[in-house]
Amino acid sequence: MASTPEWTHSLPTALFDGLLPKLAIVLELTQKAEGTATPVAKQALLHATNDFKYALAQAKDYASTLAGGDLLVEEQDSVVAMLEMLKQHKQQQLMQFASEVGSLSTIAIPNVSSKMEIDSTASTPFASGAQF
Repeated sequence: MASTPEWTHSLPTALFDGLLPKLAIVLELTQKAEGTATPVAKQALLHATNDFKYALAQAKDYASTLAGGDLLVEEQDSVVAMLEMLKQHKQQQLMQFASEVGSLSTIAIPNVSSKMEIDSTASTPFASGAQF
């Protein structure tokens, strides 16, 4: 088997969804009246069992390579709780920032433009050779 799984970018849900039907086929074959008495029944059971074992091995291999899969359930719960608290804190910061920005835009500064004087010399470039 390859050292790196071929499903590196997305979760192969079909792989996991296919496990239960494959197991059901194995169980149906073992519960049939003929069981494993005939060579055809034995071959069908062998094929179904190998198919299930291969799919299960792939699913285990994929599950073991998931990021964070090495954490215990309690540790995963702790990380999730920390991320939820961080999310709430960021939302509070964003709401506070939005309210401050909103309050700045509603502050009325009476006739700012009439109180400002324009200094035309401040924006005029110096003539060549003129220095202070």
